[in-house]
This record gives sequence, structure tokens and C-alpha cells, in this order.
Amino acid sequence: MASVGERLSRARVRAFIGRGEELGRFGEALVGDPQAPFAFYVCGPGGIGKSTLLRRLADHARAAGRLLVELDGRFVSRDPADFEQAAGPFLDVPGTVLFVDSFEHCQWLESWLWHHFLPRAADDTLVVLAGRRAPQPQWTADPAWSRLLHVTELEPFSEEQARSLLVAAQIRPELRDRVLRFAGGNPLALSLAAAAGSAVCGSEEIWAPSADVLRTLLAGLIGEVPTAAHRRALEVAAQAHSTSEELLAAVLPGEDAHLLFSWLRDLPFMESTHRGLHPHDAARETLAADLRWRAPNAFETMRQRLADEYLRILREAPEERMWTVTDELFYLFREGETLARLRTWSREDEVHDRPLDPGDLDDVLRMAEETEGAASAELVRYWAGRQPQAFSVYRLVSTGRIVAFTARLALPFPPDPRDLATDPVVAAAWGYTDATAPVSPGEHIGISRFSIYPERYQVPSRVIDLSSSRAQAEAARARGRAYGFAVYRDAETWAERVKGTLGDTGARPRVGEHTYGLFSVDWRQIPVETWLLRFISATDVPVRPGPSPLSRTAFDQAVREALGHWRDAGAFAACGLVRTRIAADFDDPVEELRTLLRQAVDDLARDPRGVRARDALTAGYLSGAPTQEAAARRLGLPYGTYRRHLRQGLDLLCESLWQQELHGP
Repeated sequence: MASVGERLSRARVRAFIGRGEELGRFGEALVGDPQAPFAFYVCGPGGIGKSTLLRRLADHARAAGRLLVELDGRFVSRDPADFEQAAGPFLDVPGTVLFVDSFEHCQWLESWLWHHFLPRAADDTLVVLAGRRAPQPQWTADPAWSRLLHVTELEPFSEEQARSLLVAAQIRPELRDRVLRFAGGNPLALSLAAAAGSAVCGSEEIWAPSADVLRTLLAGLIGEVPTAAHRRALEVAAQAHSTSEELLAAVLPGEDAHLLFSWLRDLPFMESTHRGLHPHDAARETLAADLRWRAPNAFETMRQRLADEYLRILREAPEERMWTVTDELFYLFREGETLARLRTWSREDEVHDRPLDPGDLDDVLRMAEETEGAASAELVRYWAGRQPQAFSVYRLVSTGRIVAFTARLALPFPPDPRDLATDPVVAAAWGYTDATAPVSPGEHIGISRFSIYPERYQVPSRVIDLSSSRAQAEAARARGRAYGFAVYRDAETWAERVKGTLGDTGARPRVGEHTYGLFSVDWRQIPVETWLLRFISATDVPVRPGPSPLSRTAFDQAVREALGHWRDAGAFAACGLVRTRIAADFDDPVEELRTLLRQAVDDLARDPRGVRARDALTAGYLSGAPTQEAAARRLGLPYGTYRRHLRQGLDLLCESLWQQELHGP
């Protein structure tokens, strides 16, 4: 009996159409033709069939007995060393074939690949890259590469090829012309139509060339969704950058995540990657727009569930996962106005960050003096000596050259007199806290003190993107952080950019010849997670440095924050719930609020339906279980069931406390 891999390969052979020239040139290379290329570069727009061709080439290489290394550019690290580790056999094992799909998502690696990586390939190896953008022209024009590199820009199917695909899919003859007029030879549209079959091709209007047509096609492709749970799983995949079985289990507690994941996996427009399922870009955008139009409340509810899960991971995941989760969260809200103002989403001149090494200090001081003057450079030297761990150095991926650095300081209360006397910006930050809401013992402030990228000084850039992602991740995990501060030289411009996320303190400290604007947020007045959701959703609700009443959303987040800090007395004392109306008249706000919370949790059991919710909250937050998984084991419940009870308990608890906030006990 044939293996699953062999059966998949045979199915691909039967379904594959065209691309004869590309298959032929690659076949010559596989058999060792000395005139054949070493590197194959396939490019073209989304949906043109690049990934399908790569899978077919991989089948050929596998059949020839070659070792394969397959990478997906959407999930390639920014660090060349990580790429080199993932592709290691290509450098060590003769005959290896390296495939990199979706190369446009890691295009910043291109110069490094040509200069530093590919020349070290083992004997008889081949490389195939596929992306939407053509390679940089210097490589195709380079005499050294011109005989080793073969570039193919994929074209739409010819009418004959497209018609043969529809015949193989058993599309009724009277409908083929309409499908062809709609698809225009685009392999993705043709494949979707073929997968949907003739059942959805009953009327002329279906094939009108518009966005509505593709939405209708996707609806026909999915057909009748088996259950409401399958519908919600589809809503997850339409919004999440990548969907894993674990993500489904987290945002759809109590459902059979394995079954739902398997169903999603079988949908024709889903691609499997090492991080989960990833819909084709065109399919995702169309499906998301359709879901937003058809069920706007469900769309927003699912987006909120995903955001909650990403924030949970951000709090609990190992440090190496923090930055990926932040990017997933930003992707979820990528259309937001605030993100558009602050983030570039550019992959040009891609950089990666590393901790400050003593050998980097001369470059860092030089960049500081070039952009902000000698006085600022001396402050960089001072803080590099005081808090070297606060500095990040950014290097170009392509060359390894240092191009930027940032510093995110953590300063405990009381302030050090040396810091106040040395740095006017830090002194202004502490002065502002004294004048508004003083910092207490056990608390600290965070300040993004330096962000210096001489080639793009204090304008939106990848350096600011990456530094802000780290700052937000650090803020989400910080305990006892009273304030966060950011420093910008062009205060008026940045005041508009950060509107809705940071408040202008009005302080304008001077260092050397330059004046700086100081912007802040009081984390004791707004939970970090609430602020982060406001930031990414671009609601542009003003964030004032001083006290302000909490909205219902902010109140619910404050309740969750208080529960999360239950076993950390210092962090609990600094949480936003201490400054709500329900705690306003307490003589001892911290202890009395703890008593109120415990009583409110116990009161859930007055209703028999709330007993399990009470038990889940008690085990998860109040009884000392180190993780939610441990709390589930303590209650003898499956993790998904426990999460469902916990979510219900949080909803009931927040509603009960909110009513007390509005109307009193």
C-alpha cells in the first residue's frame, strides 16, 4: 500500500497544470547538468501558483533522493543566525535542496543570502526561492551570478490550461466560459472555483468580476458549515495571523479543538505552516470582509477573544515568545488608525536587535553625538554604565552594520540624586510624578530614554517598531511600574502621532542645544492591557496623565489585573482597581479590596450555575496554583473545560463588581 506522502505526490501530479519550462530546468539541475542553474527564483503576484509550483518541485527533488529543507518566509526570524541554523543541512550535506516560500516576507535577507550564505553551500546543492517581488537587479546583472541564477516570473494560465483545470474539476460545460471570464487565468480563482464545483455556479451574476463574487465563491466553497463551533473556528482563522490547535482550544473553550483544526486544515484555501494554519492572503481578506459584513458582532467578539489570549500569552509565555505574540496582536488590529500613524510595517533595511556589548559602545556614542550632540552622548555613556541591560543595538540583517540603538530605563523609587543631577530628562520625569501622582515605595517608572537611528532619526521606522514592541511587552509584564515615559525631540509632531496612547506632560527639558518633549501614562490609573488594547484598536480616546474614571472595558481589565496580582502584595497595591469608586471609602484600600474580591467570588456560588465558576476563580487566582493548567488539575477538569468555567466566572465577577461601582453595595 502506498504511503500518505506517495499518495499526496500522485494527487499533485494529477492536479498540476502547466509550468513545463520551470519543471524542465529544475529537472536538469537535479541530474547534475553542469549548465543548469544552482539557484531558482520564482516570483509573481499572490495567487499565481508559486507555492503550488514549489510543492511540485519538492516532489521531484524527493523522488530523486535529495534531502529537502523547506522554510516559510512568513515565519523566518529577523536574525540571519536563526535562518542559518534552520537551513543548516544546506551548508553541510551535499545534494541538499533548500526551498524558501513566501520570500517577500523575509526580503531583507536577500543581500545577506547572496553575499554570505549561498556561496558557502555544500556540493551539489540547489536553492529555490519564491516570492511576490523580483530579486534585486544587481544579482541578475552580476556576471558571477548570471549563469547560476534562473529567474521565472509566473504568468496566468493560458485559456487552454485553465479550461483543462475546469474540465478535471467537472465544472459543467455551460458554466466554464463564465468561470474563465471571471478568473482571467488566475490559478487561485480557478482553483477555488474548481474546489467549489458546479453546485455554486447556477446563475450568471455569480461570475460578475467584483469583490462580492469572490465572497460568494468562498461561501460556496465552504458550503454549509457543520455547526456553530465550526463557524467560530472559521472566524478565528479569518483574523489570526496563524491558527494553531492550541489557539483554537484557548479561544473556543469547551469545543473539540482537534476536530475543528482538522476541518480547517482540509479547506482548500488553507496552508499548513510550522506555526499553524495560514489562509491564502486573498482568501483571508475576502473571508474577513465577508464575516465582518455578515456577522459584525461575532467578528468583534472573536477579535476580542483573540486579543485576550495574546495578552495572556504575553504575560505568561517564555521571554523568547514575547515578541512574536506582540506582533500577532498588532496584526490583529493592523488596520487601526493609531498603528498606521506609528508603525511603518516596512521590511526595507530590516534590522535585528541585540543587547549592548562593550565593544559596541564606541559606535553607540558616535551615533548619539551625530544626532543629538556631545551632551547627549555623555548621557548615553552615563546610562550605559548604570544600566547596560536597558540598551538594545540594531544591526542591518544584510550587512551586520550597527545602524541604531535604544535604551529603556527602569528607575526605582526613590530617585537616585545622581540621576537627577546628571540627566535633565530623567529629572523632569520624576518632577512630573511629584507634581501629579507621586510614586510610592516599591514602585518604579519606565522611560524609553534614547531612540537613535541616524539615517531615520525619530521618524517611524523598523527600529521604532521593534523597540516599541519590546517596550509594550516589558510593560505588560512589569510589576509595580507606576509610570511609563517616552522622549521625543520633535514634540509637536509626536504629540499628534501618540494621541490616544500617551499624554503630553508639558515638560520640555533641555540637553545641550536641543529641547525634548516628555510623554507619559500612569499605569496605576489604566491597566497596561487596557492601554494596549486602546493603542492597537486606534480608538483615539485621550490618555491623560492624571486620574480619570474607568470605562466598563477598563474596569473589567482592572478586575483581571487585580486577580492576576493576587499573590504579589506590591503589585496588587498598585493596580487600577484600588482607585475605583468601590474602594474610594475604604480605610485600608488594599486589604478591604482583597476582602471584597474574595467575598464577591464566594457569592457566585449562591446561584447553582455559579458554583463551578467560583471554583475556577478560586483555584486559578486565590488558592496559589502556579498555572492555569495546575488549577485545572487541582479541580480534576480538562483544561478546556476549566477555561470555560474560568471565563464564565470572570464575566460574572466583573458584572457583579461593576454594578457595585455604579450603584454601591
